[in-house]
Amino acid sequence: MEGRFIGIILVTIFVGAFGLDDEMAELARMLRENCGEETGVDLGLVEKINAGADLMPDPKLKCYIKCVMETAGMMSEGEMDVEAVIAMLPGDLRESEASIRACGTVHGADFCDNAYLTQVCWQKANKADYFLI
Repeated sequence: MEGRFIGIILVTIFVGAFGLDDEMAELARMLRENCGEETGVDLGLVEKINAGADLMPDPKLKCYIKCVMETAGMMSEGEMDVEAVIAMLPGDLRESEASIRACGTVHGADFCDNAYLTQVCWQKANKADYFLI
């Protein structure tokens, strides 16, 4: 489906819809739990975003996004690893490659801000299919 786009790639809620195997689903659960605990983010914000809200500039949410991206190998020292992000896309979402490349790394005040601003770019590329884990 043209235009489908994933923000952070893996999400427990959408495991069936995107055909993620059990191993990927478990990774998504671990990332959410570990990064949620590490950052103290209100995971209710993640649910609001997954229900269609725009990403909000909450400092803990920004660092949660950074944590997930670093832990999943999509970001290192504040820079996106575009090739790693693209490699993690399920086959039916490969058309998102152009949007991922176009966004690259959006730089902000710190690494948390870089992760957040990059996700904002990804969300704008296709809000209808954007979600966080």
